[in-house]
Amino acid sequence: MEISKPYSQNFPQLSCLLSLALAIIFYKCRLIFKKKRSRSLLLPLPPGPTGFPIIGCLPTMVKNNIPTFQWMHKFMRKMRTEIACFHLGNTYFIAVTSPELACEFLKKYDTIFASRPKAISSRVFNKDRISTIFAPIGNQWKKMRKVLVTEVLSSSMHKKFHDKRRVEADRLVWYVHSQCHINHGIVDVRSVGQHYCAGVIKRYIFNKRSFGKEEKDGSPAIEDVEHIEATYTLLSHLYGFAIGDLCPWLEVFDFDGHKKIMTDAFAVFDKYHGREICQRVEMWKKGIASSEEDIIDVLINLKDSENNPLLTIQEIKAHIDDIMLATIDNPSNAAEWSLAEMINQPKIFDKARQELDHVVGMDRLVEESDLPNLNYIKACAKESLRLHPMAPFNVPHESSKDVVVGGYFIPKGSQVLISRRGVGHNPRAWEEPLKYKPERHISGDEDTGEVMLYDHDLRMLSFSTGRRGCPGIMLGTTLTTMLLARLIQGFDWKAPGIDLGSPEDDNFLMKKPLVAHATPRLEPHVYL
Repeated sequence: MEISKPYSQNFPQLSCLLSLALAIIFYKCRLIFKKKRSRSLLLPLPPGPTGFPIIGCLPTMVKNNIPTFQWMHKFMRKMRTEIACFHLGNTYFIAVTSPELACEFLKKYDTIFASRPKAISSRVFNKDRISTIFAPIGNQWKKMRKVLVTEVLSSSMHKKFHDKRRVEADRLVWYVHSQCHINHGIVDVRSVGQHYCAGVIKRYIFNKRSFGKEEKDGSPAIEDVEHIEATYTLLSHLYGFAIGDLCPWLEVFDFDGHKKIMTDAFAVFDKYHGREICQRVEMWKKGIASSEEDIIDVLINLKDSENNPLLTIQEIKAHIDDIMLATIDNPSNAAEWSLAEMINQPKIFDKARQELDHVVGMDRLVEESDLPNLNYIKACAKESLRLHPMAPFNVPHESSKDVVVGGYFIPKGSQVLISRRGVGHNPRAWEEPLKYKPERHISGDEDTGEVMLYDHDLRMLSFSTGRRGCPGIMLGTTLTTMLLARLIQGFDWKAPGIDLGSPEDDNFLMKKPLVAHATPRLEPHVYL
């Protein structure tokens, strides 16, 4: 009784204060609502499911018990709309499947939609949101972006690291060839592609291809497998519609386990990156390191105008994490889907091989200098990027102010999601959009018009565009094309009964990894 007495004495005052606070909050919310309503009466929000006050259509999202992106796509198909507004918790999500509207958001109104929203996943991955991918628009983002464009992914750096890419491409062919003898030619194409891409990037960043000791037959080390699994876990949960993001007051409960999954995966990710970076910084401080062999060395030695280190250790880590996260999934996924589609359509496979035999021949392996002349190979990769994108949406863009797009009112703070699947499958933009048809990307004179793995009109979204467009187009294109070209040139492939599913299934990875039988097709000395 003695404990509750003071509370009972102060109850009237507390009640008055609480009532006053609620009244002020209600009044401010009403003013904001009136302001937005006055705009929306003339210019409505995009169509969307009916929601509840405050929480919007969050209960509907949870009740559907399917991934949120599938629910959004399903709703848009049912409503036959190419733009929709989903009010989830405290945020409006604007989903777009129209190439024209995508251009408005990412080109015409690029400055308004150039920032990134806060999220549990981005905070776990990049605590202070200082990296190029996650930083809000501002001086920090400009600094990090400039370093990435001028120092890490520049044409001069691409040329400097040519040998690192070539060594890994040679190792790719050696490994698949070895499986023809020791594993009866059975090859897990997904694993091969992922570890090829990871190997190139690890050579770039750490000047080595493995975090552990590889198997005698060249199979990846346990450490590398763990690293890849953590990478894909992070990728699949970034900006993943966590309950704690939609209703911040529920974050502490972590109902969907989103925060724990991200935290555990990032701990594995950082275990390999952080240790290497800190060791390298100490080596430069002690004078043990003296030449720039990889990206870590380059970033450590950048200086500002007063000859002080340009980047903190945390900023160096942020760059390394961004690069690793952004360069493995798309090339390997495009190559796996391309190979599977081509096995199912032998005429396409034959045409790709004929191009390689004509441009390169049978007595040497394809090199990067050949890639500009391999338009059909690039068309095959581009068609996979269109038909089978790795992610449902691009990384969200946050509106910095109220704006009208496509005749609809888009409130400040809205998150815009361009659907990779939606624009790539849009029947207005593509004839027979659900068919794998590389020829659609070859136009004009094939001898002079080079196929690029992106679309300026955003009829497909491979590298995005605008301020937040991917600066790694050169590297991404090279990795994707070289991986696919070497696999097709070096080997005949068979895999009876491949289940590609339906492009409408919203499957981004193949349901099962492509496991195919490889047979060498070049002169024996080429594999040595």
